[in-house]
Amino acid sequence: MDLKRSQYKLIMQEYEKKQLKMKHEIKKRKEEIYQRIPLIKVLDDEIASNSISTTHYIIQHPEESTHKLEELQENNFILAQKKVRLLIENNYPEDYLQPKYSCNMCKDTGYIGNEKCNCLKQSMIDIAYEQSNIKNIIKEENFDTFSFSYYSDKVDTRFNLSPLENMHKVYSKCKHFVNNFDSEFTNIILFGQAGLGKTFLCNCIAKALLDTSHTVIYLTSFQLFKLFENYKFNKSDERVPEEKIESIFNCDLLIIDDLGTELNNHFTGVELFNCLNTRLLNKKSTLISTNLLSTDWSKQYSDRIVSRIFGNYEPLKLFGADIRLKKYQ
Repeated sequence: MDLKRSQYKLIMQEYEKKQLKMKHEIKKRKEEIYQRIPLIKVLDDEIASNSISTTHYIIQHPEESTHKLEELQENNFILAQKKVRLLIENNYPEDYLQPKYSCNMCKDTGYIGNEKCNCLKQSMIDIAYEQSNIKNIIKEENFDTFSFSYYSDKVDTRFNLSPLENMHKVYSKCKHFVNNFDSEFTNIILFGQAGLGKTFLCNCIAKALLDTSHTVIYLTSFQLFKLFENYKFNKSDERVPEEKIESIFNCDLLIIDDLGTELNNHFTGVELFNCLNTRLLNKKSTLISTNLLSTDWSKQYSDRIVSRIFGNYEPLKLFGADIRLKKYQ
């Protein structure tokens, strides 16, 4: 992802702040525990002493390094278990002295070895696509806050199903999509009239995957095609960089909200097909929300786009009354 140095520096400063905060927190907890349970300090000192003496021994007797390291590991494990028992006996969580990272994969460094962690990639995506607002939205709109109370339990004779029953099925499919994201390659299209919760469900899925260290790009159809247009036709210094477009093709999940509201022409048709097809070939999942009904697709898009979507996406239809109107009744 192409970022200015100042932007990258700001991101890394945030990682440094997290690490310093954690070190400070662990230091405070240790001081508290050493005062309340002095025996834990004795055990910590013994663990440190064992490690130092083993290191000195191995330097003098390198041929015995494997045996001595195994012995050290075994002894320190026993001492660590004693610490855990003491914490529990004194009504502390067993992991009270362990650091709590925002990202357990990179331990809040941003890197796993020499490779960027997904959390760093997502931070770069957030800046590049100015997605910080979605972080605020998904605090309010997620699976934990989703409510079925806006959906009627009256059977709709067109579908022989009530909106409530249908939404339970749609919700279950969305949860399955998230829970099996790494093992099942799936794409979803949420469709139905406005005000039924399609964008809310997109936000639910976005948060669930962001929380499990996946990279997510969330764009409206207008934003998506504006980026492609800028990349193709803008030759100035303000042209969208190639890396930013590549991230659309390569992120773990691309969410395209309100597809069908964009200006429909040959350019948007070509770019949409290229985007969806490339992600299919790369086995990168895409989530689409749209107000278009199945009968509208052939009027809006070419046959090959319609074929790609309905041949490779699981369609989830929403129906019922406009929730936004219900909220104000």
